[in-house]
Amino acid sequence: MGTITEQLSLLAAHCQIAIDQSGPLILGLFMVGLVGSVSHCAGMCGPFVLAQAAARAAARSSSGGPRLARIIGPALLPYHLGRGTTYVALAMLLAAPIGLLGALPHLNWLPAAMLLIAAMLFLIQALRAAGLLRGGTDMAAPAGLLGLARGLFARPLGWRGYALGVVLGFLPCGLLYSALGAAAATADPVAAGFGMLGFVLGTMPMLIGIGMLGHGAAAHWRGLAAKALPVIAGVNAIVLLAMAWRVSGFA
Repeated sequence: MGTITEQLSLLAAHCQIAIDQSGPLILGLFMVGLVGSVSHCAGMCGPFVLAQAAARAAARSSSGGPRLARIIGPALLPYHLGRGTTYVALAMLLAAPIGLLGALPHLNWLPAAMLLIAAMLFLIQALRAAGLLRGGTDMAAPAGLLGLARGLFARPLGWRGYALGVVLGFLPCGLLYSALGAAAATADPVAAGFGMLGFVLGTMPMLIGIGMLGHGAAAHWRGLAAKALPVIAGVNAIVLLAMAWRVSGFA
């Protein structure tokens, strides 16, 4: 028992250190998720959210169910938990080898290099959002991925909604790749996990609004978000550059 308690205490201490050291990045990823969900995610993930909301409504109307479930059902909390699981797990899996390799004497430059790459990804996002750079980073979803998700769309309730979120969490998305790159570049799985958790929490309000109110939920804020996204992505690039400078040992 004492060993487990000590391990939990060490984990809690490490979590606190990770949050303290990566606080600006976690906040930045939250803001990118919050603003990006209006200008970017609403168009890409909105149809999946609306399809789930319609399927849930049909399933609930035919089977009834508790009143609370009917009220909060369109929020699609199992789906968001599922995609959050995928995002956090990917960030932690990517951060772990970077941290291990960066601990080697001849590869101690790797974390700083990864932070620089992540800064460039966010700079590209900022330039694209500002209309100064053409082209997109999103790709078509693999047919196999959509085929796997199609079977879950029929009744996306409970564990099926969670599983659908896990599967759709692998959809290719430029904004997501930038967030994953930034989180993984911390070279600390715990910090990376908290970073992507911030990103997920940022994307939830708009996607929940779409599930409850329809696609019009994003229309009112889309213009403001389009103006804010280049600024927030640019600030994130600066934060990552500052972290790279600190990690490099020149600071």
